[in-house]
Order: sequence, then structure tokens, then C-alpha cells
Amino acid sequence: MKKIVLSLVSVLALSTTAFGEDTVEMNSIYIGIGAGQSYLENKATDEEFTSAQTTLFVGYQPSKYAAFEARYSFGMNDDYDSGSQKGIVLAPESSISYWGLYLKPMYPIGNFNLYGLLGFGGEMLSDINGGDAYQVSYHYGVGASYDFLEHFNVFVDYTCLLEDNQGFDYVATKDRWKSSAWTLGASYKF
Repeated sequence: MKKIVLSLVSVLALSTTAFGEDTVEMNSIYIGIGAGQSYLENKATDEEFTSAQTTLFVGYQPSKYAAFEARYSFGMNDDYDSGSQKGIVLAPESSISYWGLYLKPMYPIGNFNLYGLLGFGGEMLSDINGGDAYQVSYHYGVGASYDFLEHFNVFVDYTCLLEDNQGFDYVATKDRWKSSAWTLGASYKF
């Protein structure tokens, strides 16, 4: 835990001090939308929830090497595979949603940007066995974007939302869970 916090602070400090000459030009706010898929898997039973996702986000970019981003994603067309858990029936409205707050270190190469996502957030599995299950964890990911106009870009990224966590709220508390998402989308920079 301390190593992750120290790593985040180090990246933030380096991105704002070493590249401080860009902060005046790059101070910008951006918004975006994406579509993708999220997965939540019980590693012990092969039980898996999948969901088509719509992601909304807003960010602040103080330099061309770093940004801060907040995301919210909600699921549609969810699917459930019970794995070795036979006889489990979920409500038809069951869905996966998640939110995250991220530090986004970036490496620009011409019109391309390679980036990482480091932060934390929460994930909710709604209407499972008559209630909602909610878990907060650290998130990390990688992605790439392409600036095709002055204010527009397209991106694709992968985010690990939950890695080898014991239990998911009150659901299967002794089992190991993993969750991830990929997103394809576009953003507009003001």
C-alpha cells in the first residue's frame, strides 16, 4: 500500500516539476465517452459476469505528460456464466458498474500518446441475490490515444479493476476475484 502511494506521488511530482514548462500551454479540461466490455470472475469457481459498458469521463491535463481523470461506467446487456456454481439464478436486471479516479502519466509520440492509469475506484454488481455487492480497490491500466484533430482524439485502453481480491463484498467471501475492462472511445479537449 505504501509503495503504491509513494509511486503515485513520485510520478505526479516528476510530471509536474520536470516538465513544468508545458503546464501553461497545456492546462486543459477534457470530456469523453467510450464503449467496451467489463469482466468479473470468481477464480475458484469460474463464475463470470460480463457486461457491455458505456463509460463517461472528465479529466484535467496540466501538462502533456500527465492528466487526472474521473470515470464512471455502467453496464448493459449483461451475461452470467455460473461456472461450477450450478442452480444460481440472478435477476434479469443484474449489471456491473464502476467508477475510478486516476493519475494518467503520458508519453507523447507525434499525434500518438501512450499512457498509464493509476488510481482507485469501486465496482458494483447490482441485483445479485436480491441485493447489491460493492467493492473498492486499486486500479491500474494502459492505453493509447491518437489526436486526429486539434481538440479531438480517439483512444483504447485496458484497466484492471480488481486483482486477486479475496471476496467481492458479501459474495463468495473466501474465493479469489478478478475484474477488468477495456474501452474504446473519443474525447474532446476544451
